[in-house]
Amino acid sequence: MALCGGFARLLRKRADAGLQLSRRAHSVALVGAPFSRGQKRRGVDHGPATLRAAGLVERLAGLGCQLYDFGDLNFTQVPNDELYNNLIYYPRSVGLASQVLADAVSRAVAAGHSCVTIGGDHSLALGSVSGHARQCPHLGVIWVDAHADINTPLTTQSGNLHGQPLSFLLRELQDKVPQLPGFSWLKPCLSASDIVYIGLRDVDPAEYYILKNYDIQYFSMRDVDRLGIQKVMERTFEQLMGRRQRPIHLSFDIDAFDPSLAPATGTPVLGGLTYREGMYIAEEIHSTGMLSAVDMVEVNPLLGASQEEVNATASLAVDVIATCFGQTREGAHTAFDELPTPSSPDESDSEEQVRI
Repeated sequence: MALCGGFARLLRKRADAGLQLSRRAHSVALVGAPFSRGQKRRGVDHGPATLRAAGLVERLAGLGCQLYDFGDLNFTQVPNDELYNNLIYYPRSVGLASQVLADAVSRAVAAGHSCVTIGGDHSLALGSVSGHARQCPHLGVIWVDAHADINTPLTTQSGNLHGQPLSFLLRELQDKVPQLPGFSWLKPCLSASDIVYIGLRDVDPAEYYILKNYDIQYFSMRDVDRLGIQKVMERTFEQLMGRRQRPIHLSFDIDAFDPSLAPATGTPVLGGLTYREGMYIAEEIHSTGMLSAVDMVEVNPLLGASQEEVNATASLAVDVIATCFGQTREGAHTAFDELPTPSSPDESDSEEQVRI
């Protein structure tokens, strides 16, 4: 199966240079998506600025990435964005913002870049995945999150669209999803077999029904405990790339981590990923050489109890993104061809005799 055009060109370029897994092989487009209307809590629209202040650009540049910073997108305010069905909040705002993001991600991937979207809330995955799929229709999605985000507008209890993006993207659910105002541009682009979840531990009843009845692969935190993160990643790649190589879209909600590590987020759930597990996920995805797009979402600096909590959450998000592009826990090392040798023993002895 053919890969998407821009991504295929990028892989050929890497192979021609003998640098498929080299740090210098990555051409990265950075897209800020300061959007918060997929949920009701203030502050998540400051996520992109917070990650930039935490040194994201400098970290990627230090890894040898060719960085193309597209800046932050401007999202038009939608006046009188009324509830849909007396329940769904800000549908027109979410639909329009996601369309703007889809266009930006599509352009970035078409140009041969790996696209990093920094949010913003997780409703933005409507746009990032859709835009990615325009260029890479056979992509696979790794969704790292405490929540499944696959309620439909008819099953959601909160009315927040950040808990629903995958229901709009999944082909198998299209007869269960009503047409929301602002969503006419959106077409489903994923099949159930294209998705793997990691880190689930707060799943609504309807979401559990969908996961089970549509045979969607998921690894809850119980599965991570039972299998270990190495086996989880092996099975993830077996599901997504067992039959063919294809581009990977990593959609990473910072609340996948335990709240002790990432407290500055809107819907924290106890019992999340450890630092080591999160880094291992990113390391293994990087090692495939197939990463094509990353979302990092739900960092909310207004929800940290202190500046230290905000800094810790932002630093963790930056570590995940940097690890996706080659940062290793062994350290980032320059090329080292050979060890130096000491001068000859006779010479050393002579010098010592003179000194004495």
